[in-house]
Amino acid sequence: MSTEHEIRYAVGQREVKGYDTQELRDAFLADKLMQEGKIYWIYSHYERFMVGSAVPTNTPLKLETLDDQLKMDFFTARREVGVINVGGTGTITVGDTVYELAREEALYIGMGNEHVEFASNDASQPAKFYLNSAPAHHAYPCKKVGKDDANVLELGSPETCNERKINQLLINTVVDTCQLQMGLTRLAPGSVWNTMPAHQHDRRNEVYFYFDIAEGQAVSHFMGEPKETRHIFVANEQAVLSPPWSIHCGCGTANYAFIWGMAGENLDYDDMDKFPPNELR
Repeated sequence: MSTEHEIRYAVGQREVKGYDTQELRDAFLADKLMQEGKIYWIYSHYERFMVGSAVPTNTPLKLETLDDQLKMDFFTARREVGVINVGGTGTITVGDTVYELAREEALYIGMGNEHVEFASNDASQPAKFYLNSAPAHHAYPCKKVGKDDANVLELGSPETCNERKINQLLINTVVDTCQLQMGLTRLAPGSVWNTMPAHQHDRRNEVYFYFDIAEGQAVSHFMGEPKETRHIFVANEQAVLSPPWSIHCGCGTANYAFIWGMAGENLDYDDMDKFPPNELR
């Protein structure tokens, strides 16, 4: 099959306090992304958010509905999809329109687009389409967002090891969406801490997808309640699902990049409750 999926049910704070390492990874780590020749999804019960990937090689991959989960005739019947390419150049065909995405370019696919197909320009260097999806209530137009179209924030400093550039790609100041927001953050050489101070937002979930982690390196992703934190070691091209009650931040053994995606109550990027390092436990 060219499409696979699994389900992750919502887990509360009390349950997580008793989890061992493997239970924590089973609940929150997405470690099967970027399988060549497949579309892969995790259907999460946090905000009905879906995390996935599409890596077409010699033949295109069609975005198919999940009969047992979505119970809709086609995938975007009641959903919107955000795509960011982290591989070679590829194309996404939506209806009769073909969008070419180079590395680190994005595409918003609105509700109601029945035909969506992913392809790579060169099968030996395939596109790696990272996918997020959320329920939608309105059909907004599809829109490609290139690097020059992003809203860019430069935050942090070398002194605190968190100098980074945040590329806000699919947010409400750049493209109209129902609730989905996505962007790409890249840390400068010598910086390893992302998203500091750590934060949570009880009004939505968030997922971090880590990539460009050098061979032999890793990122320790921190989650949990601010006074009851846990960590998950993450390898290249893996993601961590963050419940609304959890903080999310990470520290790598070298610099790296990550894609953040979220959905929920509002579209206010700055709606977060921050916890400085000296308040974490």
